[in-house]
Amino acid sequence: MLENKIAMGRLTLKNRLVMAPYALEKSDKGAVTEDLLKFYEERTKSGHVGLVVIENSCVHEEGRTTPNQLSCAHDEDIDGLSRLAATIHKSGTAAVIQFCYAGAAAKKGVIDHESVSPSGIANPYGILGPGELQETHAMTQGEIDGVVAAFAEAALRAKKAGFDGVELQSSTGYLLNQFFSPLTNHRTDRYTGQTIAGRIQLHREILAAIRKAVGAGFCLGIRIGSDYMEGGSTPEDCAEAAGRMEQDLDFLDVSGGLCFFFRPGHKEPGYFSDTAEAIKKRVHLPVILAGGMKTRQDAESFLRSGKADLIGFGRSMANKPSFFEEIMAE
Repeated sequence: MLENKIAMGRLTLKNRLVMAPYALEKSDKGAVTEDLLKFYEERTKSGHVGLVVIENSCVHEEGRTTPNQLSCAHDEDIDGLSRLAATIHKSGTAAVIQFCYAGAAAKKGVIDHESVSPSGIANPYGILGPGELQETHAMTQGEIDGVVAAFAEAALRAKKAGFDGVELQSSTGYLLNQFFSPLTNHRTDRYTGQTIAGRIQLHREILAAIRKAVGAGFCLGIRIGSDYMEGGSTPEDCAEAAGRMEQDLDFLDVSGGLCFFFRPGHKEPGYFSDTAEAIKKRVHLPVILAGGMKTRQDAESFLRSGKADLIGFGRSMANKPSFFEEIMAE
């Protein structure tokens, strides 16, 4: 089943195998380096990967997560990103780039002043202690409008660089996830945390701005996740959000919410599959599932069950350049 082709918007993937986004820190203050190109070439040159989702990339310096996070924030980034897209396309593999804005996930020292968030509330997960995260304030409408514009401008750069599409990062504790989670979104305006419609209002504004900038045919997706915390977002919330955004999207990608890319108490393959399954019941879009996948058997069990349409591998492939060749040879 992994060998089967699949349509993702106007894009046709040669198989169901996805190289999941993995933060490499191999850029030079955002610029593409030879080490970064080598990493992607080693893992795609065999031609066994259907889709690469490039690691989370900043759309504006104010939203940077780390000093060496890959950047799509400047026109000067386009040349290096063009080399990256061409490197992946050489093997007939499609490539989309994930866009991220840190918000309350910003680390101290990355930006030298207060960051932004939906409501000025710190992220509750324990990956980084409170002392390591930048203080935030609730975003003004002007700041929100600036973020929307930054995503759209970055998407146009990605298109010029030759990527097939972009994926919005609305999982693992970053800004869009902070708007989606009722734990961190206490707003009462049109972005209200009290309704799903309010919690995804920013997502929809960004998607509309991107589509206006890049036109039809450019693939758009979102990575979304449940918080798996009391009072947080649930698989059912994700499914409702997906249904409300379906007309704006070409695919969905499932990870964790404020719990980061782990699920407390779970290490089995596909530990976010309940969220993927709930979304699959609601929408008619391709759904990517990652998390704990290690073998071809893991992948195909979720494809056969109908809980996902594509399977992503992250840490397994990061540790072994020949990983995808071995998966397809099983």
